Amino acid sequence: MLDVLAHRVYRHLFFAQVIALIGTGLTTVALALLAHDLAGEQAGVVLGTALAIKMVAYVGIAPLVGAYASRLPRRTLLVSLDLLRAAVVCSLPFVTDVWQIYVLIFLLNACSAGFTPVFQATIPDILEDEEQYTRALSLSRLAYDLENLLSPMVAAALLMVMSFDVLFLLNALAFVISASLVISVILPESQSLQEIPGVWRRVSHGIRIYLKTPRLRGLLALNLAVSAAGAMQIVNTVVLVRSMLGLGEKEVALAFAAAGGGSMLVALMLPKILNQVTERPIMLLGGVMMSLSLFLGWLGPSFAGLVGLWLLLGAGASLVMTPTGRLLKRSCQPEDRPALFAAQFSLSHSCWLVTYPLAGWLGVNLGLAGTFALLGTLALSATGLAMLVWPRRDPIEIAHEHPPISHSHLHYHDEHHQHEHEGWEGPEPHRHSHHHSRGSHRHVLVIDDHHAHWPSQHKLR
Repeated sequence: MLDVLAHRVYRHLFFAQVIALIGTGLTTVALALLAHDLAGEQAGVVLGTALAIKMVAYVGIAPLVGAYASRLPRRTLLVSLDLLRAAVVCSLPFVTDVWQIYVLIFLLNACSAGFTPVFQATIPDILEDEEQYTRALSLSRLAYDLENLLSPMVAAALLMVMSFDVLFLLNALAFVISASLVISVILPESQSLQEIPGVWRRVSHGIRIYLKTPRLRGLLALNLAVSAAGAMQIVNTVVLVRSMLGLGEKEVALAFAAAGGGSMLVALMLPKILNQVTERPIMLLGGVMMSLSLFLGWLGPSFAGLVGLWLLLGAGASLVMTPTGRLLKRSCQPEDRPALFAAQFSLSHSCWLVTYPLAGWLGVNLGLAGTFALLGTLALSATGLAMLVWPRRDPIEIAHEHPPISHSHLHYHDEHHQHEHEGWEGPEPHRHSHHHSRGSHRHVLVIDDHHAHWPSQHKLR
């Protein structure tokens, strides 16, 4: 897996991601402790609301950035957003009221909503080989798991010698280092052949591709399962450990680390597994594992039992999230990647927007045992829905019929555009009105200008 780090550009981006996520992990622990200091036993509600505001920023900002990211230089955009995030995090130590947490969380994550999809869409342009890209996805999953594993462990050690306020400043430093690594490499330009008219059509372009693709509708259902399990773990861990079990800050950090440990173990094994097995059964298994961990939590585990459940939950989440990039890459044209990755970012976080406040509200009003049971039911139902909407037979190349169509868009004279010109339309790619006759053929099928709808099963040949 580490062979992919021989690619210099990817290596710099990977370490930029690792460092930024370690810093973000410090802020996750510090934010939980800040909420507990300000609100006591109501910390779950405060943290759930803050994280819901984070999701509002993600859901609202990501499609806007995805629509226009191809017009902006990638490196400049990524570096600017890293520096803005550093400035916002520096303000968190000075918070004295709960509403200030909410404002700063929105600003911080508005920047992240721009940064993350552009960063993710850049990787397949750097690593075009499928095996290398799969390894990169596993490494990326490991980097995210460092936020749940290494960062809390570092936080636990740092909290022995300093207050949690200092963790926010260390996160700001991490963002500055991340920006310096990004600026040290040349990134490929976005491929943008299509100018989509209208702001709404441009903003919703990636979401339309996403919702019209069966495998991605299944992915969206699994995203809901991930958010149900993850919200329980993130929102209520501090309440479980401190208020229910009566333990301290170090145990909170270790409990957060357990989910990251389970996820890392799976991410290390997945590249070889994905060479033998398709994504669908692996990701559905992940949904079942997360559901099981929540149902077992209803039994009221000890601290050791909670660590075991979070390990299982993290492993299941990794089975779902690690292969996601492969599905997105397979489901769109290269020029549509920024829009589709932004759609995944926005739609998946729409699920978190529901489950974060739900986990906090249920924990306070229903009790933690009931919250485990209800969120487990939600995760299992979402997994069942994914099994239904994602066809068992999901070939990459599909034989299908094309209706006759006339339209105008930027194009090359490839196999789909063999037509005569009436005059001089300029060098390729160029735009002019042209006609496609009715026909049928087999190729890799994605939703684009020539495939406005996924063919129904009776039209597949």
